[in-house]
Amino acid sequence: MPSRPRRPAAAAAKMAAAAEAAPSASPASRPKLEPKPTSPGERLGLRSDWDYALHLPLHYIDETRITAIAALREGHAAVVQARVVLAEVAGGARKQLRVQVEDASGQLELRFFHFYANWPRQYATGKLLRIRGEPRAGLFGMEMVHPTCHVARPDEPMPDRLTPVYPAAAGISQAWLRKAITSARARLDVREWLPAALLAQRHLPDIASTLDMLHAPTPEVSLAALEDRSHPAWQRVKFDELLAQQLAQQQARAKRATLRAWPMAAQAGVQSLTRRLLDVLPFTLTPDQQSCVAEIAADLGRGQPMHRLLQGDVGSGKTVVAALAATQAIDAGFQCALMAPTDILVSQHLRKLADWLAPLGVHVAWLSGAQTRRERAAALAAAASAAAQLVVGTHAVIQDKVRFARLGLAIVDEQHRFGVAQRLSLRAKGAQGTEVSDAANTGQPVREPHLLMMSATPIPRTLAMAVFGDLDVSTIAHLPPGRSPVQTRVFSDARRDAVIARVRELVAAGRQVYWVCPLVEESEVLDLRNAEATYAELQAALAGVGATGEGADSRVGLLHGRMPAAQKALVMADFASARLRLLVATTVIEVGVDVPAATLMVIEHAERFGLSQLHQLRGRVGRGAEASECLLLFSAPLSELARARLQALRDSGDGFVLAQKDLELRGPGELLGQRQSGLPALRHADLQTDTELLEAARDAAIWLLRHDPPAAQQHLQRWLGGRLDWLAA
Repeated sequence: MPSRPRRPAAAAAKMAAAAEAAPSASPASRPKLEPKPTSPGERLGLRSDWDYALHLPLHYIDETRITAIAALREGHAAVVQARVVLAEVAGGARKQLRVQVEDASGQLELRFFHFYANWPRQYATGKLLRIRGEPRAGLFGMEMVHPTCHVARPDEPMPDRLTPVYPAAAGISQAWLRKAITSARARLDVREWLPAALLAQRHLPDIASTLDMLHAPTPEVSLAALEDRSHPAWQRVKFDELLAQQLAQQQARAKRATLRAWPMAAQAGVQSLTRRLLDVLPFTLTPDQQSCVAEIAADLGRGQPMHRLLQGDVGSGKTVVAALAATQAIDAGFQCALMAPTDILVSQHLRKLADWLAPLGVHVAWLSGAQTRRERAAALAAAASAAAQLVVGTHAVIQDKVRFARLGLAIVDEQHRFGVAQRLSLRAKGAQGTEVSDAANTGQPVREPHLLMMSATPIPRTLAMAVFGDLDVSTIAHLPPGRSPVQTRVFSDARRDAVIARVRELVAAGRQVYWVCPLVEESEVLDLRNAEATYAELQAALAGVGATGEGADSRVGLLHGRMPAAQKALVMADFASARLRLLVATTVIEVGVDVPAATLMVIEHAERFGLSQLHQLRGRVGRGAEASECLLLFSAPLSELARARLQALRDSGDGFVLAQKDLELRGPGELLGQRQSGLPALRHADLQTDTELLEAARDAAIWLLRHDPPAAQQHLQRWLGGRLDWLAA
């Protein structure tokens, strides 16, 4: 049977390597959960028989019917059975194989631009071919380009099922996948674990017929219902997936209820550290902040570890809520650790927390890659001896050398930037001090630290229910008074000169400006302006423009993630103190940068950024009383998705509204971040359209765990296998 020519081995290897080189989290934030894939299936995340069975088709090919050539419709794939009339190699520099075939109704031309020298002989006149392809109008009538075909027997039966087309990767053929999935399904235990009454209530089929329908549907089934996933078999799969997720979250919550933590009751009276901090703050807490502080205080007072997410929009005041939680832990005689993803964010937290707490006698230490060896040694000693009551740092906080004497509260800022393994490592630090001796001396279980996670990316309700259902959530829904709304405008790159003129105007008036670029250096792949070239361009454009007008020195700074930590800290200090007027930066400034005097944010190639990231970047301005602007520069033409994203940002400054829009535009992935490192992202259910199924799955999970725990466990094992231990992170 003729087949399409194979690519050279080196080219095939290159394609396979490229397919495996998909973007991923940085090594510092990626938990090493799995070994390197060694088989085609493992490259797709398929290891168990159930993994293969739940690897479902994207669409189907109907090879069950022969279509007469005269009945072919342009653009509609079909199967034709016809005899060869002519096979010849034609053309000049670019040769092609032309094969004319005919049946009783007419003729069809097949054209191949890539072929082997022996193909004309194999497609000899009179051979009966079975051909599948997509017809189109050619110069001499209907034709197919590079169809799939083989020499057929006159009595060869037609398939009686539709042919599935599965998600694949470079180097993995559909034939291999179909064979592997069929083999795995033959070994499955497809006993039904869910109660018949539950399935009947939702009008769902049993699991065996569900898999039969999805992998090998009969021709009578509605292809539209299968491919838009409205068919009852698809509803069963989506319900099962959501049910497994909800069961896992309920179990994680139940497991945490059995763990022990040190209760830290809030101290009463004017001498408590919490009260003293409230008295010296230069502002009054908003009602939202007060509510969140009360919820966290109640959790800290219990003997079970807190597992709470504090969410609020950019600039809503999450840091002061975290500081008040820390004072409650410190008042009770415990240490607190705060982990943030970047040195810049750590330095901002350190400055703010030290300003608030150091005058009250609290020793605040920091751990970061920007430290000298002597500074690091002193910080490690302070944490190990309990001299440091609050330790602020990057992922350096969870390195093996870091030990705490009495860690009672762990705070993770921008929690979606961290993986499961890192959150587990931080929690494990609580078992290094007095908790271990308590367990050894009294036989009591090891006490875990309370865990508070913070996020400036608000989570829409359905996403919170689906992914953060095992957490308690506190929300700061409103910004503090006095924050000026940021005016957002969109500009084509053709108006770049006007944007630069606006920057000159503001710098001359003594204001400060951010200019964000997506790349550090020139890229041969993406035609994007880079930070270093933009830095040089703006230095020249602003020469002689300063705080007091023409003739004064204008200072432009450059900040990007490849700079040493100490250099980044120096640049940020210069910008915060207004020694720099314009900061050209990459997205390293996305979170944690707080310079109230900065009133203009320019984001270059804004069409390349996600909506939540654009909102985070915009949040770097508007932090003072002065009116602020955000200018979004884009390169035409804009895709529909990019246009919708920029319009949403221009029309709204509400992070909760934008989070919901982000979910609608791009799905849950961007909002989830590393939360799903241990629990795979939803493969089949859609949180935008399957809200009703999600609600039903949550109710069913509670019922199953209460009335049929063995069935719940079997369902979890079927869907999640050995990944359950990571759900508690």
